[in-house]
Amino acid sequence: MRRLAGLAVVGLLLITTPAAAQTALRDLCPDRPGKGSPPCILNAGHVQAEVAFADVQRDRSSGVTTDSAAYGDLELRAGLTDRLEVQAAWSPFLTSHEKVSGVTTRDNGVGDLTLAFRASLKNPDGQGLSIALQPFVSAPTATHGFGAGGWEGGLIAPMSLPITADLALAFSPEVDVVRDSAGRGTHLAWTSAAGVSHGFGPVQLGVELWASRDDDPAGATTQASFDLTAAWTPSDNVQLDVGLNAGLNHDTPDIEVYAGLARRF
Repeated sequence: MRRLAGLAVVGLLLITTPAAAQTALRDLCPDRPGKGSPPCILNAGHVQAEVAFADVQRDRSSGVTTDSAAYGDLELRAGLTDRLEVQAAWSPFLTSHEKVSGVTTRDNGVGDLTLAFRASLKNPDGQGLSIALQPFVSAPTATHGFGAGGWEGGLIAPMSLPITADLALAFSPEVDVVRDSAGRGTHLAWTSAAGVSHGFGPVQLGVELWASRDDDPAGATTQASFDLTAAWTPSDNVQLDVGLNAGLNHDTPDIEVYAGLARRF
């Protein structure tokens, strides 16, 4: 199954063609930073790579300290038409350190492969009120203990609304079909991210509230976090970003920090 991830990456590069006919390149609109999804669509014939240099979490609960990290998380986006793009995302290196009563357990592995389409319903360039639909599916390519353990899928409905030239609101409701923790079936999970961002020249600062409800038959859980993001766009095709997420309840990791890059080709 790990070969599937590599084939998806190669496939995305092969299906795109040079955008010589494009007359105007849209503003750079990466999925990162933040947990929400933007509704903008990549220009047809262009590819965008988004990489997390590092994404580190720490959680302390009931005497257990868990440190987890992801390195090199990759998302590839390819514009197919004026209103449609395809995406593939994969985590090539994951680590987890769990410490209980002075004993530490360490594991390494890779993540599941996620494939998605994003179709614009209104304003694919992200200008004005912009709305899209994003169905996705996750293939079980992960090392045991690092993935869902089976196929999952869902639907995101990202939307955004500029308030002024520099201030914008964003909202990403999501419904997922996820695996039961017992591994014998599936159930629904609900997620939402709402945020506001403000631009200061090439720098974009954002604040986001994120919540997720997982109705697992073994016991429902709710996670929530307060997230801060910052992004710097030194050129039309490059963005560097950092983020800090603070857990708001016991089911959510206490803290998460990350940094990454987006590059359009």
